Amino acid sequence: MLTMDDILEHIGEFHLFQKQTFLLLALLSGAFTPIYVGIVFLGFTPEHRCWSPGVAELSQRCGWSLAEELNYTVPGLGSADDASFLSQCMQYEVDWNQSTLDCVDPLSSLTANRSRLPLSPCQHGWVYDTPGSSIVTEFNLVCAHSWMLDLFQAVVNVGFFIGAVGIGYLADRFGRKFCLLVTTLINAISGVLMAISPNYTWMLVFRLLQGLVSKAGWLIGYILITEFVGLGYRRTVGIFYQVAFTAGLLVLAGVACLIPHWRWLQFAVTLPNFFFLLYFWCIPESPRWLISQNKNAKAMKIIKHIAKKNGKSVPVSLQSLRADEDAGEKLNPSFLDLVRTPQIRKHTLILMYSWFTSSVLYQGLIMHMGLAGSNIYLDFFYSALMEFPAAFIIILTIDRVGRRYPWAAANTVAGAACLASVFIPADLHWLKITIACLGRMGITMAYEMVCLVNTELYPTYIRNLGVLVCSSMCDIGGIITPFLVYRLTDIWLEFPLVVFGVVGLVAGALVLLLPETKGKALPETIEDTENMHRPSKNERKENLPPSQESKPSAKLKSVVSAGTGFASSKTRGGASSLLPKPIQPNRTCL
Repeated sequence: MLTMDDILEHIGEFHLFQKQTFLLLALLSGAFTPIYVGIVFLGFTPEHRCWSPGVAELSQRCGWSLAEELNYTVPGLGSADDASFLSQCMQYEVDWNQSTLDCVDPLSSLTANRSRLPLSPCQHGWVYDTPGSSIVTEFNLVCAHSWMLDLFQAVVNVGFFIGAVGIGYLADRFGRKFCLLVTTLINAISGVLMAISPNYTWMLVFRLLQGLVSKAGWLIGYILITEFVGLGYRRTVGIFYQVAFTAGLLVLAGVACLIPHWRWLQFAVTLPNFFFLLYFWCIPESPRWLISQNKNAKAMKIIKHIAKKNGKSVPVSLQSLRADEDAGEKLNPSFLDLVRTPQIRKHTLILMYSWFTSSVLYQGLIMHMGLAGSNIYLDFFYSALMEFPAAFIIILTIDRVGRRYPWAAANTVAGAACLASVFIPADLHWLKITIACLGRMGITMAYEMVCLVNTELYPTYIRNLGVLVCSSMCDIGGIITPFLVYRLTDIWLEFPLVVFGVVGLVAGALVLLLPETKGKALPETIEDTENMHRPSKNERKENLPPSQESKPSAKLKSVVSAGTGFASSKTRGGASSLLPKPIQPNRTCL
């Protein structure tokens, strides 16, 4: 019986149909960017201070410049370590309407030492030094309410976590195309409703709804494109699908620069999602999924459509289909299988930490840049550019150098760049940006490497479960990151970078404890995985002296003489061959 991969070898593994489908789904990947990191612009926190009607009237009467008004009426400017908090969140308890106040240093008539004047939190709101608006300026998410900005980003990651699991199951149950269209529609509607939300609570509800469907839709697009192409192209299209996300970062920076008001920006980045509903007529259902559901007639109809689009035909001899899964006894996966044996337990713990690290550093560096950058749009643009060489370095190294060393180096570079940024003076802004870009490139490589390697470190029957459980840590990291960034910067602006540096360096060291998977078949059984840290037979043969290379062992002679080859051996998991299976599309986050 034939598999879909056999048929694709004849009708085209990556021809016109696959290229057109990839371009369409790449647009979907790029449109996910504003939801994942849009908080940099939607939640931008400008310089601010307490607003007082009395101060405004006195300033107008005295004809003060802005610098004079700040000097006379704002506490803590340049006077203490907590001056930023005092100037942004506190005000003098002074009746600014009393007639005894002078226009020249008005507080001098009340006390010789203004530090003795009582202070109180802002009573009438804030004044923001920005020509645009953000959710921070509109809903006053500063000072005592600053945690609400953290919640705004955390809630979308909660949605990512729940939606990727739940809708991932629905995509396996009801089909990729149906779930892609439904999640796209809900994403578009909830994005528009968020843009017109009358208050913070409703905005948070629609933000959660976007999180529930947006990442799931991104993953379904990933699954679709990897199921439409042949085996030899899956890794490449998977990487470039994530490169499309990087292209979305560049577009987002430009659009945010042109539209500095958060509600109009939210409209602008949401409306393209309605265009994706046209994919109902452009993208067919995955034939692999149809075959797995025993809908062979529908699958063959789509296969013929693909062949026609590619300028080929399906030979009659290739029109007998079966599901990709091997026949035979199946093992039921269990969460305990991820920690039951020593090597798999080690893989699970390290991969979970790697996913967590990648998410924390990736999102954290972007959020911290929004707080520390002098020009948020240019800094965001330059750092996003570094994600392109990251993808090409991966493509050039994973099949030459391997997975483990580039992965460890990427985490180490990211961690070291974070620590180095702490010690660079603020006046060397160009150097700070350069180091930050290296860190961004490193963590982008690490993020994409963990997506690739995760599938290669688990046996077949728990591979999807292993990817699902380990990658869920990136959503946990996303929930924690905004609180980590925004609260630690209240203590010290560079404090988050110290934490990121330590976390990244530890990840780089832990990755070296994993086995190298370059050139190795995907493990089929637990025993295969447990033996992955040992040299393969080919590797051992390469290390043998020339005199021993041609001497087969007694065991090998007996196997050959008995006529039992690897291709006909039966595995514990019920597989009928030790040839590697196609990698299942891993449902991971960015």
